[in-house]
Amino acid sequence: MRPSRNLRQQRYRFLNQWSALLAAILLIATACVAQVTAPTSPEVTWPQALQKDPALLAEFGRLLTRLKAEVQFPLPRGQSHLLPFLQESTVVYVAFPNYGDASHQALTIFQQELEQSPALRAWWQHGELAANGPKLEGALEQIYQLSLFLGDEIVVSAATEGRQGPSLLILADIRKPGLKDFLQRMAKQLADKSQPPFRVFDVQELAAAKNTFPPQQPVILVRPDLLVATLDFAQLRILNAWLDGRRRDFATSPFGQRVEQAYEGGATVVGAIDLQAILKQVPAGPNQMTLQRSGFADMKYLVWDHKTMVGQAASETELSFTGRRHGVASWLAAPGPMGSLDFVSPKAVLASTVLFKNPAEIFDDIGDLSTASSPGAFAAIAQMEAAWKLSLKEDLLRRLGGEITFEVDSLKPPDPVWKAILQVNDPDRLQATLNTVLAAMHLSAQQFEEEGVIYHTLRIPSAKKTLEIGYAFVDGYLVIASSSEIVAESVRLHRSGDSLSKSRKFLATLPPGHGSEVSALLYENPTAMAALSMRQVLPEMAESLTQATAEAKPVVICAYGEESAIREASLSGGVDAGAVLVGAAIAIPNLLRARIAANESSAVAMIRTANTAQVAYSSEYPRRGFARDLASLGPDPRGADRFSADHAGLIDGTLGNASCTAGRWCPKSGFQFSIAAVCNQQSCDEYVAVGTPVTSSTGSRSFCSTSDGVVRFKSGAPLTSSVSVAECQAWAPLR
Repeated sequence: MRPSRNLRQQRYRFLNQWSALLAAILLIATACVAQVTAPTSPEVTWPQALQKDPALLAEFGRLLTRLKAEVQFPLPRGQSHLLPFLQESTVVYVAFPNYGDASHQALTIFQQELEQSPALRAWWQHGELAANGPKLEGALEQIYQLSLFLGDEIVVSAATEGRQGPSLLILADIRKPGLKDFLQRMAKQLADKSQPPFRVFDVQELAAAKNTFPPQQPVILVRPDLLVATLDFAQLRILNAWLDGRRRDFATSPFGQRVEQAYEGGATVVGAIDLQAILKQVPAGPNQMTLQRSGFADMKYLVWDHKTMVGQAASETELSFTGRRHGVASWLAAPGPMGSLDFVSPKAVLASTVLFKNPAEIFDDIGDLSTASSPGAFAAIAQMEAAWKLSLKEDLLRRLGGEITFEVDSLKPPDPVWKAILQVNDPDRLQATLNTVLAAMHLSAQQFEEEGVIYHTLRIPSAKKTLEIGYAFVDGYLVIASSSEIVAESVRLHRSGDSLSKSRKFLATLPPGHGSEVSALLYENPTAMAALSMRQVLPEMAESLTQATAEAKPVVICAYGEESAIREASLSGGVDAGAVLVGAAIAIPNLLRARIAANESSAVAMIRTANTAQVAYSSEYPRRGFARDLASLGPDPRGADRFSADHAGLIDGTLGNASCTAGRWCPKSGFQFSIAAVCNQQSCDEYVAVGTPVTSSTGSRSFCSTSDGVVRFKSGAPLTSSVSVAECQAWAPLR
């Protein structure tokens, strides 16, 4: 049954209001950097800069080493001076320190490195940021000047009343006079067509002003003691009256008291959400019933803080519930030993371990959730069980413990290296179940014995390559891997004590104060992950990255299941010498993908422009029919006011210059284009317009169109020659 129109509108309004809240959190910073626009045609891209000068990676490493050693970050805070000013109905709370001075220190160090490093200076002056570097530095300097007016903490919050959605509030202490004038100058500098990005008032101006401002326009009140910012003028007046009343309801509310606890021991950043209050805003319906069955309808608070523990930066998260966890929310078991980590290689790129409650009970929960919305959801499973003459729950899941580990050692094609380790209660019964399944699939496993362990090798035929999977039962665990050799290696690690769980680097990353037993754990080697990402676009740089970041610390995140809460904790080493290199390696493929998407979007627009120009050309010069090439559609090189069948002036000179004749490619925005017409002695009755990437790094698809006006595409390497009308019409239409 579809929800009513009013109900759908309530949901959309609710989502839109929360989206507006999230978008407004970085209001002032966004406004400051809004002037910085990307250059339309960068001279040197990131990949080109790295290929030209591999030393750039090392220079970034040196820069980050200085940042880590020299930048002084704000000290942790044991309490919040601003928290008592909030309304009792506050449901979102985010507090962070004034990073203005730290960012200024970082900018100063960067400018010093630019002077000392030719490689860094060449990238900054001639790369993608060349045109905008000074603007970016200016924007950062402006943010620093703004920070000088503000206190040590900035709070962003949202309160909700009934179904009206969240009302944003930004609070900060005012350190010195002059803030109002500074903000007004900033608004004037950032104004677009005389419309300022935000309005600034003092208390007297707020009282006298009329509410004629556009909805959702940021408004800022500069009081003698506080800066107050919100997205609604009427709300700003209400907040000002609230502050004058000196009420302290939020500080005494249960949610406010929980937020105050997050500051204990000193915290730098605190974030909290009153999930219980927000869930009450969700309209009643099937989704709410599913949420209740899952156990997540009982969520209470989500609290995250970043603080220093035993001399190291650490983050902690708590998802609390109003009562004992149940349903899906209870699947995570209580903390316990993780013997499966003894099989994991210290060279692992990624490893994840989870302790679940009884898998058979999880199967029942899944069945209840699935059949509640679709009564026949498990029909296929029942048919499979009947055909194979086994019970998935009794013969398989009940033979497993709750501990599962998955490990990735390499994703390099064509032979990725992986393994899975599952805790087993009854190895013999589970082996019998596996034999039944394999027989039903007409497969068989070969086996051999080595040092008391029986190894099984299963080969699954496929069209491209036979898939090999190895497995063995060892000391209460089932080890499955991409080959029997990998299984054997895991057994050796388990018996020798040389596994990941025993390595010093791994043990040093476990968060203190939580004990050695956890409910779930995620391990990641950031250097190896970044190298994998880099290898996709710049294979020659992957090895340099690995060498430059060999000492980068692994990332370990631990989770702990409690009776009425789930906690997460992890150590963060802050900025180390390899962090920016890892980030760059991860960002470069994303930047390339974004650039490819932009190039392809531009290419499609060019093809459509050519189609429109051809229609206009054939109408203007009917004896010629369609234009023979791009040059015929472009401007006359002798002057813009000259138009003829040879130079119709229907497209710009970048794409339709005089050299873009038949059979020649004309480049634009990472693609190259051409038009080939099908002509008789006097006129051309058909044509094909083609756009193909200049290189594989500027696009992954070619596009074409004919007189039918349909844009079509084909994935693959760039074309070396144009295509015929028939070939184009055989490509897939673009949707």
